[in-house]
Amino acid sequence: MRSTPKRISPAEAAALVKSGDWIDYGAGAVQPSAFDRALAARAPELRGVKIRANFTGAARAVLEADPTGEHFTWLSWHMSAYDRAYADRGLAHYIPMNFGEAPDYYRRFLPPVDLICIQAAPMGGGWFNFGVAATYVRAITERARCVVIEENPALPVMLGSENAIHASDVSYVIPGDGAPPPELPNPPASDVDRAVAKRIAEHIEHGACLQIGVGGMPNAVCSLLRETGVRDLGIHTELLTESMLELYEAGVITGARKQLNRGQMVCTFAGGSRALYAFAHRNPAAQSFAVDYTNAPDVIARNDDVIAINSTTQLDLQGQAASESDGHRHISGTGGQLQFVRGAYASRGGKAFLCLPSTYEKRGVRKSRIVTTLTPGNIVTTPRTDVMYVVTEHGCVNLKGMSVPERATALIALAHPDFREALAREARELNLIPRIWV
Repeated sequence: MRSTPKRISPAEAAALVKSGDWIDYGAGAVQPSAFDRALAARAPELRGVKIRANFTGAARAVLEADPTGEHFTWLSWHMSAYDRAYADRGLAHYIPMNFGEAPDYYRRFLPPVDLICIQAAPMGGGWFNFGVAATYVRAITERARCVVIEENPALPVMLGSENAIHASDVSYVIPGDGAPPPELPNPPASDVDRAVAKRIAEHIEHGACLQIGVGGMPNAVCSLLRETGVRDLGIHTELLTESMLELYEAGVITGARKQLNRGQMVCTFAGGSRALYAFAHRNPAAQSFAVDYTNAPDVIARNDDVIAINSTTQLDLQGQAASESDGHRHISGTGGQLQFVRGAYASRGGKAFLCLPSTYEKRGVRKSRIVTTLTPGNIVTTPRTDVMYVVTEHGCVNLKGMSVPERATALIALAHPDFREALAREARELNLIPRIWV
């Protein structure tokens, strides 16, 4: 007979933590709340507790209770705005990874986790469901000395592979506070976003399989697709978003032409409004799989006509895309960008787009996002050898097969007109473009 976990209070669960322990909070919506508050209350007793987390969507008590960082060290696999605010103060630190490799990190490279506490839906049929964030949680539980489940009846149940844990593999269960998962705002599209989206939408044909990244620009593509008449789109993505739900409800997404998981919108986590979470609840049409399935390039490539749409923040004239930092200041993370770029490229008929506005404003000064040389300290997320399509409001170009002079010339044409002359001059000074080049 399989054992059942013991039910204890959040305070009793927090009492299991010792100084120097490695704790894991999981990703996004599964991060604990009641346990987090109980652990924060023990801050004066603890030193050097290291906590791994990913894309934090709500305030964390352990950080609020430790303004000097002497009790808890916060380590993030992908920074949200909240994580970034603490990183700016030196109280949070980034862990580099390709998101789809996360389960392998825990299973192959990291020492056992001392304790993991994650939210899950109340037990059903002997299983606790991880809700809208399958991600890499199962892999952590396999390598944890102690597994604590914080039950939350407000957490949607999502179907899919590796999105649940059996009660016999759980050490303790604690009551949660019943709060719904944090909502992820859907940023409104700007005129520039819509201009970029129009250029990308021209490349999307009936039956294409979409991956859409975070941000107003990728979401603008979804909005525009409702107007183009394209049909039978599929979804195989990292993040299931509000804009995808809108396409589904408009009848644009059916998944009927997918080669893999036909008829299903496949993601590793969902982020949006309560309407999106309600849609995802026990819906066979929307399923959450482990991230080493959703983000693996060879799996992505098994669908034909994959369209991967992601944002970047700076691109140099050779095509290197820096998407996660501003110099040495870390902003987000590699996430699934590189893996989806590679998976889309390997897909039959697939296309990978990196999109960006041509300019941004910093301290009242307008600057070009297309540059001769990346900002010192900037992290290259997608190498020049992998970049396929680059899109700004001024154009779209496929860099595959282009020489350095061709790339530089093509990318200068995508820059804002006010910066093109200076970019061309710098490119010639650095021999990126020959003096005689027609």
